[in-house]
Amino acid sequence: MQIGTTLPNNLHLFRAKGVNLKCNGSPLNPSINAQTVKAHSPSTEMTKKHISNLEKLLLKTIPVDSSSNPIVEQSSNSSLENKRRNLLEGLNLANIWPDEMRKAAEEMSPRHLNRLKRLLSSKSMEYSPKNNLASRWKEYQGSNNWLGLLDPLDENLRRELIRYGEFIQSAYHCFHSDPATSAEAGPLEKHVALPDRSYKVTKSLYATSSIGLPKWVDDVAPDLGWMTQRSSWIGYVAVCDDRKEIQRMGRRDIVIALRGTATCLEWAENFRDLLVEQNADDSVVVQSKVECGFLSLYKTSGHQMPSLAESVVNEVQRLIEMYKGEPLSITITGHSLGEALSLLVADELSTCVPNAPPVAVFSFGGPRVGNRGFADRLNDNDVKVLRIVNNQDVITRIPGMFVSEALDKKLRESGAGRVLEMLDCRMPWAYSHVGTEFRVDTRMSPFLKPNADVACCHDLEAYLHLVDGFSASDCPFRPDAKRSLVRLLNEQRSNFKRLYTSSGKDLTINLDRERNNFPRSSCLPMK
Repeated sequence: MQIGTTLPNNLHLFRAKGVNLKCNGSPLNPSINAQTVKAHSPSTEMTKKHISNLEKLLLKTIPVDSSSNPIVEQSSNSSLENKRRNLLEGLNLANIWPDEMRKAAEEMSPRHLNRLKRLLSSKSMEYSPKNNLASRWKEYQGSNNWLGLLDPLDENLRRELIRYGEFIQSAYHCFHSDPATSAEAGPLEKHVALPDRSYKVTKSLYATSSIGLPKWVDDVAPDLGWMTQRSSWIGYVAVCDDRKEIQRMGRRDIVIALRGTATCLEWAENFRDLLVEQNADDSVVVQSKVECGFLSLYKTSGHQMPSLAESVVNEVQRLIEMYKGEPLSITITGHSLGEALSLLVADELSTCVPNAPPVAVFSFGGPRVGNRGFADRLNDNDVKVLRIVNNQDVITRIPGMFVSEALDKKLRESGAGRVLEMLDCRMPWAYSHVGTEFRVDTRMSPFLKPNADVACCHDLEAYLHLVDGFSASDCPFRPDAKRSLVRLLNEQRSNFKRLYTSSGKDLTINLDRERNNFPRSSCLPMK
């Protein structure tokens, strides 16, 4: 089929753009009446010029230089494809199509589908080589509150955020693979499959609830006994043990990773959202207060089970003593409930551990934990907190009153210290966020539906997907994002756009195999 044979059916595109074609005697369409065309043309000479230029464009053959392109198809099909491509480029149809049609065409382009195929492959987890952070490691740990690193997002910081997020995923995977805990046996060390082999786990951490369910619940559902156990494995302490990695990072890093809500009693503690005082301090205007349920999980000890606070402080002190004289950092990372416990751990370490190394917290989808007094206390102890927040994640806006932070800011600016003190005493839900905020948005992802449900917006893998794709607040999802979509597609298939769900099926992804190879990251919303 010749290229020109389809043009008569598409002449309405040119007329829609104000191009009047006089085709009398033209090989493009000899059946068009010259008088009709002339009636619609402002100038006969101009019409002839249009037709002449159009025929030159359509009949011109652009040779392919095989020396400049090592991959050249010699078949007739390839030649025809080149002619069609040249034709479409010359007509500049991008200016004729609506934006929606142009976007759909881009999504169905071979280049875009090849990228999707790569993202739906486990091999796409290969990131660029790690850069040396030795000279700037304190900056990446928040010494300047990540000033100038968030918008646009620094490439090294992006890698660090995803790396610490994967430490949390390992905590989820370890718990879900064996959730049962024996109260009689006491704390047991568990095998944790770390994503970074330069680290080794040194301590398993358990959290205990101060409340319990009646014994008859276990009798009714004995197979779900782990759901009602008071003490549950919550995370771990790990330390970098690879000399090359220590040299690259500029210090030996101690990581504390904490998962989110998973058991019934943890959910019950989450709903105990009244603020309770930590330790009275007469030197401050606003006393430090935190949520009752969070503090309970952190401070409560069980039968032959030390509290989370006791375990983590003793282990960190042991590691500091073991590596005395070396540059050290303490990085605490958590998701959802794990974020709340991370802040309590950071507060404890910064106040109870003498000469503690720099403490940084990287949290994902975390709720409010305490009042303004608690935030001020962490700031005074030089604890650096970076909160990764999804605009569509409702968990990051609870507990507490939605107006408390705005009102608190106004009162601060007015210097009404006494009013703040009275407000904090009389408002048991006057919560305040802590640290520096880094915002991502589900709607920026080209793969997820803009109206994704609550579970998707709070999902840890969705957070890592958005961090990997974030470039800047005024830029779209970066086209060179490298994180695989396998886990996200597996866990949030209903929240994927139909095009990518269908493509995933067409590519015959073995999701069962991928699920076994990668840690499970999902967690129900905390509240």
